[in-house]
Amino acid sequence: MQLREGLELYHGSYTKVPNPDLGKCARFKDFGRGFYLTTSLEQARSFSKLSARKAVDRRVPDADSHKAFVSRFVVEGTDFKQLRVLEFEDADTAWLRCVVAHRRRRSFPELVEQLAPFDVIVGKIANDQTNITLALYMDGVFGAVGSAEAERACVTQLLPNRLRDQYCFRSERALKCLRFAGSETVWM
Repeated sequence: MQLREGLELYHGSYTKVPNPDLGKCARFKDFGRGFYLTTSLEQARSFSKLSARKAVDRRVPDADSHKAFVSRFVVEGTDFKQLRVLEFEDADTAWLRCVVAHRRRRSFPELVEQLAPFDVIVGKIANDQTNITLALYMDGVFGAVGSAEAERACVTQLLPNRLRDQYCFRSERALKCLRFAGSETVWM
């Protein structure tokens, strides 16, 4: 999952995204507000369809119920080595706290502040299969949020899942290290 020059990353959406704009990125995602990408073309295609369905439901003007898009980017440039990057190798307790801190700011507000300086955060994606487990953790079903017992129970539930990766580009400086390399249409 390491961020490196030449790495190809994919972004699935209801529209082509040649010029990512942090102002259009949703808040309260796994690693905070940012432009999310993955090394998995399959995952990006799947997410593009979901994004298109949601956009059609919200009556977004550009949304089309018959197609979605995967935009491809390449990490490059001399500045990418200057980026502050945080990488979570596994879906462990540190990853769990990061995800919960960004999804529910009141859970770990000090952690959100500690993570603010990072340009890019890399780690496993909390997908539909893991969202239920994360919701149970955040609702205190495994014990008090932040307790070792609750974290251990939650992470144990997550480990059997084969989680893919996600790269969250959180700053303008980070976005400048992405070169748009084209897009493909995904038919629904």
